[in-house]
Amino acid sequence: MKAHEGPREGVLMSPARRRTVRLGGRRLSLSNEDKILYPEDGTTKGDVLGYFLAVAEVLMAAAAHRPVTRKRWPDGVGTADDPAQSFFRKDLEDSAPSWVPRGTVEHSDHSNAYPVVDDPSVLAWFAQVAALELHTPQWRFGPEGTPENPDRLVLDLDPGEGAGLPECVEVAFACREILDDMGLPSVPVTSGSKGIHLYAALDGRYSSTQVSEVAHELARSLEADRPDLVVSDMKKAKRTGKVLLDWSQNSASKTTVTPYSPRGRARPFVAAPRTWEEIGREDLDHLDIHAVRSRVEAGLDPFGEVFGAHTSGTTSAAEAPLPPEAPSPPEDALSTYRAKRDPAKTPEPVPEDSPTDASDAPDHTPIFVVQEHHARRLHFDTRLEHHGVLVSWAVPKAPPLEVGTRRLAVRTEDHPLEYATFEGTIPKGEYGAGEVTIWDSGTIEIEKWEDDEVIAVLDGRPDGGLGGVPRRYVFVRTDDEDPASWLVQLTKKQPRSRRGSSRTTARASTDTGAGSGNEERSNTRSNAEVRRTSRSTSSGASATVPDPLPAPMLATAGDPSDVRGDDWVFEAKWDGYRAIGAVGEGWALRSRGGEDFRRTFPELEDLAQAFPPGTVVDGEIVSLDARNRPSFSRLQRRGRLSGEREIRTAAEKAPVDLFVFDILHTAAHGSLLHTPYTERRGILRALAEKSRDIREGRGGRIHVPEDLGTDLADALAVSEELGLEGVVAKRAGGRYLPGRRASGWVKLKHAHAQEVVVIGWRDGRGERAATFGSLLLAVPEVDGLTYAGRVGTGFDGEELAELAGRLGRMVRKTPAAPDVPPADRRDAHWVTPKLVAEVAASGLTGDRRLRHPVWRGLRPDKTADEVRWEIAE
Repeated sequence: MKAHEGPREGVLMSPARRRTVRLGGRRLSLSNEDKILYPEDGTTKGDVLGYFLAVAEVLMAAAAHRPVTRKRWPDGVGTADDPAQSFFRKDLEDSAPSWVPRGTVEHSDHSNAYPVVDDPSVLAWFAQVAALELHTPQWRFGPEGTPENPDRLVLDLDPGEGAGLPECVEVAFACREILDDMGLPSVPVTSGSKGIHLYAALDGRYSSTQVSEVAHELARSLEADRPDLVVSDMKKAKRTGKVLLDWSQNSASKTTVTPYSPRGRARPFVAAPRTWEEIGREDLDHLDIHAVRSRVEAGLDPFGEVFGAHTSGTTSAAEAPLPPEAPSPPEDALSTYRAKRDPAKTPEPVPEDSPTDASDAPDHTPIFVVQEHHARRLHFDTRLEHHGVLVSWAVPKAPPLEVGTRRLAVRTEDHPLEYATFEGTIPKGEYGAGEVTIWDSGTIEIEKWEDDEVIAVLDGRPDGGLGGVPRRYVFVRTDDEDPASWLVQLTKKQPRSRRGSSRTTARASTDTGAGSGNEERSNTRSNAEVRRTSRSTSSGASATVPDPLPAPMLATAGDPSDVRGDDWVFEAKWDGYRAIGAVGEGWALRSRGGEDFRRTFPELEDLAQAFPPGTVVDGEIVSLDARNRPSFSRLQRRGRLSGEREIRTAAEKAPVDLFVFDILHTAAHGSLLHTPYTERRGILRALAEKSRDIREGRGGRIHVPEDLGTDLADALAVSEELGLEGVVAKRAGGRYLPGRRASGWVKLKHAHAQEVVVIGWRDGRGERAATFGSLLLAVPEVDGLTYAGRVGTGFDGEELAELAGRLGRMVRKTPAAPDVPPADRRDAHWVTPKLVAEVAASGLTGDRRLRHPVWRGLRPDKTADEVRWEIAE
């Protein structure tokens, strides 16, 4: 007997306890069917056999063509206090019937022959040997017995100590939102153990490595957004009170318990696929084999609705899959590149061969290319040759041409060397669709190449975008956990021109480190002069601004059906603080409620350089995360700071930006409130074109984004692709209505977000004993405030303490909303309804309460009387 096989059972049996059955033309000898495998409820081997046969169709659909690792309990599972011995079995037992199909997987130092489920008889044999848990990978054997790319992504939501199913539900809905945004339908599975598994259907185009990277990024992103609830680190010390979002089971070598498989717990619970409606119920619990069998017999199969309710058929032993070579095909540096492109549909070079590294050749000079790529958004693909491929970054505004200017550089997949000469049009519908032209190309001298830093001198063409002079760039990775987040900038010490070009200027290149410093001092002086000059040259027109400043015009919440006709223009909806900015003798920046934002966001003084005196603009203060996406939580952390020193430090390390989308007054035009929207945008764009700080993006924090066009479907698609909150539809001929919420502006959000008024809190326990457990929320209606539910997740530790302090100073004796139910009044403390906040929710319940709300942060830019219902029933 092999050491890892486990104890034999039933070697000597009396004839009365054994029977032979035929299933699908196969003979199987069954024994000890009355043996109790689950002592706590008396479930027998015969019960498990009956379950396997009753759910065979749906279970085989979930396990079809996959190698099955079994977890066996020959003596039953025991009890919770005295569990029995179990063991995992990978390779097929020597005693297995000859008709059990199998596939061989080569591991690094051995091979295993796994059983493959192709018929109910195989499931019956599993029950016979007490293989209660069936574990499978996310990939399947192909027709020739070789592994295919995974056809599903899995996330394992595992609650730590102090957390349970309710916390897993919160995380599941958050994951679902992200997966939906990615176009990946998903189905939840209550694991039958502690947590929830979440499966998303894939189309098989991507390798296990690629899928794992995506799952890991999703986990890290959710952890960053909700650090109080989610952790992606396996260390148990970090998991107390939180949910581990385990992404690792997408590895080709990992397995997950198969949907519809029983579990070896004290009771015969099942990894049971559920509907999202079930997941949202407060009485959610795990299901056992009896409940799941009844569901399947009634035709309920949530897993099949997403993945297709097909089975593997009745393949005979002779037709069993051939031995596969390995869990995933061998990959080289261009595997990701090839996986994203179809050579039959794109003119891009797609070489079949692995790249050849010629860097050690004595006469080899590496190359670079910068390609201007007009995709959905213009960017510049900057590619440096290294070890036989073009290592690539996407830079939004071209590599910087001035010392001190930093640009975001998003690391993308490696490209073949043949791509260095590519110019042309990538067809619509293909990856990277759009026009590609060469901005500059030439040779490089690599001075340093490490995983987190690259320094290289780029020597381009005389007529290229780099100005015909060599330039030394440094690429620096900015996030240890995000391989895509980099910055690129010129080094202070620049090389001398190898061509002696007369065009070498202070902007194009500096010869020494000292020269570089002089250039920086010169820029500082010239910026100050620009500011003084612009303020003193306004004699031809009034440089004064309205006093008081206009209140911002407000948008109404709506859906696409509210946008009728063809006289609409669509803008991005930024997830930040609304602000009115003005430039006169100084600069001003005020919230919707009139709060002065200058002290909170001092870096936005760039407004004074971006626009001439006499200008009033409307915009949104936004904090961008490592992926260059608006992050309301990051903005909240900035907005909470009050100390002068910490504000200045944060302004340097985590600066915010002002996205200007409308203009209300100029020195030349006076008031623009009655000017049609499209004309106002034209004036704004003309001023932006005159501003080098905006036009060339030289480190300034002020931006005038392009609109998203006049096609709603396209605008929504672009907004989702960029990870934005939604779009705002504006009537092309509409005038600006200060302080009014008008139908001429309609906001269309991708996710369910709701502004709320805080009316109280409930006591916290455990780690939250000193703060609060949840906040009680309300929304104003015609007759006053109406209760909207409570929120207890989404807070970080600092926010909990600050909110607890603020709420403690706002206490009142009675609730501001009369309809708070008795269950939520228990241990409640009431406050004056002044604080406005925003939550994300999965919708509304039948009694108009927020479903699964998650805290997003306070809205200091809004007042309680401005809050309206934005989520429809």
